This record gives sequence, C-alpha cells and structure tokens, in this order.
Amino acid sequence: MAEKRICLTPRVQGVGGMVSFSNKLAAGLAQRGIQVTYDLTNTPYQAVLVIGGTRQLGGLWRARRHGARIVQRLDGMNWLHRFHKSDLRHYLRSEYGNWILSTIRARLAGYVIYQSDFSRRWWERIYGPTRTSNSVIYNGVDLHTYSPHGPHDCPEDRFRLLMVEGSLMGGYESGLGTGAGLVEQLGRSGLAKPVELMVVGRVPTALQRAWSEKSPGLLNWAGLVQSMEIPRIDRSAHLLFSSDLNAACPNSVIEALACGLPVVSFDTGALPELVTPSAGRIACYGNDPWKLDPPDISALAKAALEVLQNQAEFRPGARKRAEEVFGLDLMVDEYLHVLLEI
Repeated sequence: MAEKRICLTPRVQGVGGMVSFSNKLAAGLAQRGIQVTYDLTNTPYQAVLVIGGTRQLGGLWRARRHGARIVQRLDGMNWLHRFHKSDLRHYLRSEYGNWILSTIRARLAGYVIYQSDFSRRWWERIYGPTRTSNSVIYNGVDLHTYSPHGPHDCPEDRFRLLMVEGSLMGGYESGLGTGAGLVEQLGRSGLAKPVELMVVGRVPTALQRAWSEKSPGLLNWAGLVQSMEIPRIDRSAHLLFSSDLNAACPNSVIEALACGLPVVSFDTGALPELVTPSAGRIACYGNDPWKLDPPDISALAKAALEVLQNQAEFRPGARKRAEEVFGLDLMVDEYLHVLLEI
C-alpha cells in the first residue's frame, strides 16, 4: 500500500487560533501511521487540509491540479470589526481574511468541514451553499487529560464562575460586562455562599482596573495560563460562563464539559447544539446578538442559579456529553475519513 501523507496548511491571519487543533490532529494522524507535512511544495501527499484559510492560493491550485484532495475546515467569519470601533488596518485585515476564506471555499476546496451546524448555516446564509460535499465535525479533546479526576482547588467558601477566553479585546470586552452583571445578580439571589468570577485570558491592565473598580471583590484575574493548567482550573470551578457571541465551536466549552464542568451561556452560535440540558443551561439572549444589543442578564442568572444549586446532577451530565461527542479519537477518525476517504 502506498504511504499515506497529508499536508496541513498554516492558517491565514484573522479568525481564531488554530495551533492547538493542528497539533492535536497531527499527533492523532501520526498514531495512525499517517505522515504530515506543513509545506505545500513538499510533495507527494494525497490530501491538503486548509485550516481556515491560507494566502497560498497558487499552491492550493497546483496541489489540486496534481490530484490532491483539498479539504477546508471552517469555523466562523470575522464580524465584530464591523460593529466595534477599530483602526483601519484591523478592519482591512479582517475583511481580507474573510475574502481568503470564502475564495477557498468557493473555488478551491473539494470538501468543506464545518465545526458546527451553526457554522454551516452562517456560511450558507452569507455566501450560499457550496457545490461540493460538506459535513460537520466537532472539535475534540483528550478525555484522559481533560477529566473530572485530578488536581483542583475548588473553593468551599464560595461559588466560582469561570470565563476562559484567549483574549478579551478587539470587541470581546463586552463579555466582561455580562460576566460582572451575572455575578452581581447571583449575589442578590439568596445563594448560601458568595459568588466570584475567575477570568482566564488576556485582558488589558487598564480594563482589569476599570472592572475591578466597578465590581469590587467579584472578579478574579487569572491572566493567560498554559494549556496544561486548564484542566485543573476547570475542575476548580462550579460552572463555565461562555461569553463569546456567535461562536462556531469554542474549545473552552468542550474542555469544560470533559472536566465535568457545566456550561451556562446565551443561545447564540453553536452553544445550543453543544450544551445539552443535562450538561448545563442555555439562556435566551433577549435581543439581537449580531448587532451587539444588550443581553438579558436576568435570564442568564436564572440559568446559572439552577446549575449552581444542582451540581450533583449537572457535573456528571457534562462529562457524559463530552464522552458521547467530543472525544479526540472520534474527531481524528472523522477527519481521516474525509481526507483520505478511508
């Protein structure tokens, strides 16, 4: 049998980080005896996985011409720059990123993988259906590393809500306001213990200071952490608040579920299909998230209160949901089936 080899392209600047996914997929392929290259000129290979987009359109065209199967993995599009005040350079980079993604999807890809049904509906609403085949493959997580069992420092004197975002800048700052409002409302709900919000991710110092002054004693700034620390942090909280609006398939959500951490969020993006009733609660946003209208924090607080008061029910449900759908081995096998049709 001929040696199986796949090319993974570097992503275009613009839409969320893909390094973690690329590393996990490459490791899974290697375990199955599939070689990986990151150079389109390093032939031969049977397939190319375009992780989001790449500027190497000429290289993709040549690869397709020589018989390689071109598969594109898509999450969402850049959209916050159209509603959030930003400089012209950021705006143009975001629009260019969308053009690259849509061009590959329409003209070069022979197969499209969407990270969620929401992502597929979004792309088809803006650019129409593709003439090529497509499917949904959710992101995967190592269920041994991300597990309810392991070190943690879950506080006994308070409830800890967790936000895990790579960066709370560039339009994503609104999540902090929603998170702070959620904690304030929960604090007035009659819970037996106080509530804090731990924020993991890049937050400008000035923004931390401003929110700490607005909500004294409620916010715990953890900053950026190594990925190896996330399982311990997830096990040390009582629920994850996913603040990203219209997210395609946020890793923070599936990692939390795998650790047995229930998730609470608004009904935007892929969250309603990722978080089942046994794994958390999804609240009605109440307005138009695409216009960044203010959300219904009262509905979110009601959902969070139910989860906090029923931890023994929701924590096992979160883990079960991850085991059913978000295992890393399942994800790698599904990608392999599409890439090499085996």
